Amino acid sequence: MKPTMTSIEWMELEASTQLGTYNKWPISLVKGDGAWVEDVDGNRYLDLYGGHCVAFLGHNHPAVVEAIKHQADALLFYSNAVHAPVRARASKLLSELAPEGMDKVFFINSGSEANEAAMKIARKATGRTHIVAVEGDFHGRTLGSLATTWQEKYRAGYEAAMAPVTFVPFGNSEAARTTILEEKPAAVIVEPIQSMQGMRTAAPSFFRALSEACKEAGSMLIMDEVQTGLGRTGAFTYSQLLGIDPDMITLAKSLGGGVPVSAVLLRNEVADTVGFGEQGTTFGGGMLAMACVEATLKTLVAEDLQKKALAIWNALEIGCQIRGLRYQGAGCLMGIKFSQPIATLVSGLREKGILVGGSADPYVMRLMPPAVVSEEEIKLFWKSLDQVMREAAD
Repeated sequence: MKPTMTSIEWMELEASTQLGTYNKWPISLVKGDGAWVEDVDGNRYLDLYGGHCVAFLGHNHPAVVEAIKHQADALLFYSNAVHAPVRARASKLLSELAPEGMDKVFFINSGSEANEAAMKIARKATGRTHIVAVEGDFHGRTLGSLATTWQEKYRAGYEAAMAPVTFVPFGNSEAARTTILEEKPAAVIVEPIQSMQGMRTAAPSFFRALSEACKEAGSMLIMDEVQTGLGRTGAFTYSQLLGIDPDMITLAKSLGGGVPVSAVLLRNEVADTVGFGEQGTTFGGGMLAMACVEATLKTLVAEDLQKKALAIWNALEIGCQIRGLRYQGAGCLMGIKFSQPIATLVSGLREKGILVGGSADPYVMRLMPPAVVSEEEIKLFWKSLDQVMREAAD
């Protein structure tokens, strides 16, 4: 390799060896700081995509970086065959921030794994196999979670290997209730905000109906808060905003401040159904990941990021209202609806140094900004978007 290479050269090298499964943006990033990232050519980008909802604390938050350095000097990893003070501290912090009655946590590596673990626990506890999922939801691409992911493009070709799942319409309380009471599934799994669908939301009454029907049917309610958790919506979990008591909550994305880690929060009575050896993972709960979880949770509280998430929503909301744009979501999760397909807007913003995302709805742009985005940076987004929209209209 050359001593110095351009973005294009790095992209070509990566494409020559990696399995071609991702439709990647034409940038090659090497640095990050707060709400900004930088490519190998020195171009800087305001990241309102957050590394796909991961960088809630911002990129390379000093507390997380310091935690990594400290833990790397001490012990990078040992499995759950041993106890670890850093794991004890991280799990204690997480249980204190979790909804009341959820004192137990199981650490894994990814959101998809967390959802699979939750469904596995529910099947064992209830003695049932069937799962009810929701149209539009995305729960992961590993085979167990894939069975509950709605979009056909992800499921196609794998259906024969999937466990039994029934989908109910998102937001339709009566249809969901009828299905749950008739089928009496092991669990119902649902995203409170459907990110892939453009941050689509449903009325709180829908989630209350799911909770009540699960209690009547003896089924477990799993809230997939892989994206909505960790303060992004103005509360530690969206379940707390909804005022419901799910049996399990899955977390990932923002949990490690940029380092891969996920978790299942379990209601105490559900945790009591899990015996020795029924769940396991080599890397879940590893020391480096736990140091990052501890630093992330401490930062979340110390910097009051939940409050900042609400302030960012308000600033984005005002911008939408001024421009007559429809929007949905909560906190640092916003989908903005346009009257035109947004692909050219997304690429146009990227050319101006702003990173945003698309969605399954070609008319909806997704924003998943870090909680450290400033008012001036939000103004920069709107200014750049106005320019891109004018250029697209010419």
